[in-house]
Amino acid sequence: MPDIRPTAASAALLLNATYEPLCVVSVRRAAILILSGKAVCVADGDGVLHSSRARVPVPLVAKLTRYVRVPYRTQVGLSRRAIFARDGGRCVYCQGPAETIDHVHPRSKGGQHAWENVVAACARCNHHKGDKTLADLGWRLPMKPTVPHGAIWRVLGHRTPDPRWAQWLETV
Repeated sequence: MPDIRPTAASAALLLNATYEPLCVVSVRRAAILILSGKAVCVADGDGVLHSSRARVPVPLVAKLTRYVRVPYRTQVGLSRRAIFARDGGRCVYCQGPAETIDHVHPRSKGGQHAWENVVAACARCNHHKGDKTLADLGWRLPMKPTVPHGAIWRVLGHRTPDPRWAQWLETV
């Protein structure tokens, strides 16, 4: 069965007029911004987009023509994909491949659904732990779960950055 998930090549980095990274958009959205004159292509990706009248190189990085003031959220949104990205896709208990998320202090015992209480886990460890606390099992976390911070998290979120974006993300 073919892999139908979007690849890194299906995304483009969008920069503000000051070359500050704003967000990651689809190649289609970047092409529309370029064709409508709201952005210019700073770096071309692989391939060409075709229409009945025009051929446009696939944008890798696009820059807005006008400055946009963006009020940034101070905290990164909590999601399953972001938890896996923060923990490197590994179970925090056994370092195996993570398949689920686990609440360190179980919700049934008053634990919150927050960055500091949620970790990536494999199904085996998650099932074994159940609704017990780490103290009940004698387990320890190798590191305390924390809220991801930094501008890269704000711009990319859980996405893996395209290595060709490196020079624009260095300023973040």
